[in-house]
Amino acid sequence: MKAVAVVGNPKAASRTHDAAEHLAAALGLDCEVLEVAGLGPGLLTWGDPDVTAAVERVRTVDVVIAACPTYKGTYTGLLKLFLDQFPTATGLAGQVALPLMLGAGPAHALAPELTLKPVLVELGATCPAQGLYQLDSTYTTDDSLARWTAQWGPTVPDTAKARTAR
Repeated sequence: MKAVAVVGNPKAASRTHDAAEHLAAALGLDCEVLEVAGLGPGLLTWGDPDVTAAVERVRTVDVVIAACPTYKGTYTGLLKLFLDQFPTATGLAGQVALPLMLGAGPAHALAPELTLKPVLVELGATCPAQGLYQLDSTYTTDDSLARWTAQWGPTVPDTAKARTAR
């Protein structure tokens, strides 16, 4: 199953990038990482060829991992700029999307569910699992990914296969 991790962290090669790769590996996904920061000022206009190519690349996969650090209790403006390039209701139609956010503390644990997931659904994606929130200081050593995967892991490929079969 093909996937792309859309990383909305302004810093390249971030912990967010790493966490997205860990999630993809835990789900057994063949995953490419798209660093939104690498698209630069093209995100501020419509029709930039690199941004258009990135959007089309995202639209060709089965699973989209939307990975972002938590800023002020929500996702970054950088990720927002990229998601704005997708048409409402159809931009991610036919795809499974997984919101993944990292943060400094538990106060923003609902951010993936309350801020990022609704945007992905608005773009037409199916989000069959609860968003994953991990502490950026312990995501590699705590059991948050294992617990999430145990609960939601089988749902992701089943949903993607069902959507592809339509």
